[in-house]
Amino acid sequence: MKITWLGHSAFRIETAQSKILIDPFLTGNPGFAGLDLKDATAGVTHILLTHGHGDHVGDAIALAKESGATVLANADLAAWIGAKGVSRIEMGNTGGTVHFGDFTVTFTNALHSSAQITEDGVSHALGNANGLMLHVENGPSVLHMGDTDIFSDMGLINELHQPDIGIVPIGDRFTMGGAVAALACQRYFNFATAIPCHYGSFPIIDATPEKFVTGMEGAKTKVAAPKAGETLSF
Repeated sequence: MKITWLGHSAFRIETAQSKILIDPFLTGNPGFAGLDLKDATAGVTHILLTHGHGDHVGDAIALAKESGATVLANADLAAWIGAKGVSRIEMGNTGGTVHFGDFTVTFTNALHSSAQITEDGVSHALGNANGLMLHVENGPSVLHMGDTDIFSDMGLINELHQPDIGIVPIGDRFTMGGAVAALACQRYFNFATAIPCHYGSFPIIDATPEKFVTGMEGAKTKVAAPKAGETLSF
C-alpha cells in the first residue's frame, strides 16, 4: 500500500487494485500548491468524502465526472453530489459498511459539522461528519478520522476495527489540536503509524505538526509527518 499526503486532509491511497482519493481538496489548497494535479489524480477509481465542507469535497465532483470514479459519501452529501451530475455514487451512513473490489469502508463517528454555502448563497445541510475506516485486502487497515475532536467512543472504534494506520487532524480551531490529538491516539488507539493532517494549509490553523509530534514522544506509535506530495509505503 502507498499513502500520499496531498496537503490539508487530502490523501491518495493506492492498493493492489484501487487508487483512492480521500477529501480531494486540491484546487485552491495552499498545501497542494506546487504539486501536479494530473499526477495526484492519475487513474483514480474511488473518491471518499468524510463530510460536506468545501475544503474536503474540493475537486470531487469535477474529478468524478472526468475519471468515472465512484464517489462514496454519507447519504445526504451523496445525493447532493448526484444532483450535480455525478453518476457513480455509493452512499452510506454512520456505522454502515460499503464493499469495493479490494477494500471496504465503514463510516465512523466524528465530532464536526457538515454544511456548505454554495455559489447560489444557499446553505445546504449535507448530513453528519464522519471518519472513514478502510479495511484493505492483504494490506494494513487505515482510519481517516475526518475532522473531529477527541471523544471517548474512539476506544470503541479501535475495539471494533483495530486500525493499523491513523490519519489524524491536528490543526486546532476547527479540529482537535496537536496535544489533544496525541492524547486521543495514545488513550484510545493502538496505531502502528499515525499521520497528522489538517495543518499547514491556512494561517488560522497550526502551521506545523510540532505539538502533535511532541505529544507523541515516548509512544509506541510511530509518527510519520510527510511533506505534501511525499509517499509513504506500507
